[in-house]
Amino acid sequence: MLRTIFGIGALALLGLFLLQVFFGLFGFLFALLWILLRWAIRIAIVGAVVYLILRLFLPETAKKIEEQFTK
Repeated sequence: MLRTIFGIGALALLGLFLLQVFFGLFGFLFALLWILLRWAIRIAIVGAVVYLILRLFLPETAKKIEEQFTK
C-alpha cells in the first residue's frame, strides 16, 4: 500500500515536471494561438455587426453580399 502511494506521488511529480517542460517550450506558441484566436473572434463580431446593420438599413446590399458567399 505504501508502495502504491509513493508510486502515485512519483507519477504525479513526473507529470507536473513534464507539463512544466511542455508549456515552457511551447508556451510562446500557445500564447500566439490565443492572441490570434482573440483577433479572429473580434473580427467575426465586427463583421456580424456590420452585416446586421446592412441587413437592417440596406437589405438589397446585404442580399447581394449573401448571394456572393453562397455561390
